[in-house]
Parts: sequence; structure tokens; C-alpha cells
Amino acid sequence: MEYQRHRTKTKDIAYSLYLYFLGLSYRNTAKALHRFVHRSHVSIWKWIQKYKPQKVSSKRKKIEEFIIDETQVKVGSQYIWLWVAIEPKHRQVLHIDISFERNMLVAERFLSYLIDKYGKHHISTGGGTWYPQACKFLKIKHHTHSPFEKSIIEITMQYIKDRTESFDDYFPCKKNNCKLKHVKQWFFLFIDQHNGELLS
Repeated sequence: MEYQRHRTKTKDIAYSLYLYFLGLSYRNTAKALHRFVHRSHVSIWKWIQKYKPQKVSSKRKKIEEFIIDETQVKVGSQYIWLWVAIEPKHRQVLHIDISFERNMLVAERFLSYLIDKYGKHHISTGGGTWYPQACKFLKIKHHTHSPFEKSIIEITMQYIKDRTESFDDYFPCKKNNCKLKHVKQWFFLFIDQHNGELLS
């Protein structure tokens, strides 16, 4: 009799991703999932790589301002910039992006997405010179972080960095000249889970 492997149920995949983002490794997630279905740690890794959320956005209708910051993260042997925008009231992540460079053009692209998605709002950023230039071009009001704004964006950024470093120092990649699509998908998954927990 020929062995036929059954397709993994969507709820089992969702549960495995939930366990993974609670802090379990790939192997321990697979072990926890064995109660329902037997899948390897490689399967868990593949599900994360293939995850394609519809959007990373806030389900709250009212947005008072955009609080924005960027930080470096290591991918393999290179460093990239991770850009994050949150709203201050519920601290949901509104948008993330990654880039190889940090300059006015990249900042403008990031801000343009936020404006197209949520409309024009005041921008709060750190001391980077690329933000005032981009805001001036886009005709939106800009100010540097207040102590409160600085604290909540720094907490969010550190939370993301700590979570990525807690299970793996590198994002796996076997492609030459990779455009880091799989890295962006990982961050989308992470933020999707993060926002979901804030709303629960």
C-alpha cells in the first residue's frame, strides 16, 4: 500500500506559528505540534518562509501620529536597516520595511506608504537628517521624539531585535544577490502576530 501524506490543516500551521513566536525553537515547535500532527522542524521553517499576510496594518481607525525609527539588523554576513512605524495610543505596528541604505530617498518611500495607507499625520522621529528632508518634500509636519515617544518606539524596536536574536543569529539564505524577500516575510509574520496579541 502506497503511503500518502495528508495535507497539514491550516489551524495546525497557525498554532505552530503561534508557538514559534512565543519563543520556541523550530525543533521544540515541531515537538509540541506532535500531539496533533507529526511534522519536522524543517516544515516549521518552510511555513514561516511561505507565510504571506495580506497586510501589516492597524485595525484601529483613529491614528494620532506616526512614531518612526530605524535600526540595523544582521542578515547572514551583512547588515540591513529595519524601518518601523507605530501609533502611540495602542502601540500597534503600522508598517515595516527593510533596506540596504539609510537616506532621504528610503525615508521618503517609507513615509509615502504610510500616507497612502492612513492619510497625513504628524511624524515623530529621532535625530536623523533624512527625516526632515523627506517630510518637507511630502509636506507633512515633523518633530523629534518626546521622551514618551522615544521610550515606546525604543521598547518596540528592542522587542523586535530581542525576539529575532533569541532563536537565531542569522536569517537563513542560500541565494546569491538575495533581495531579502524571505526576511521581509518573516518580519510581516512577526508583526502580524504582535498586533494580533495587542488586539486580543
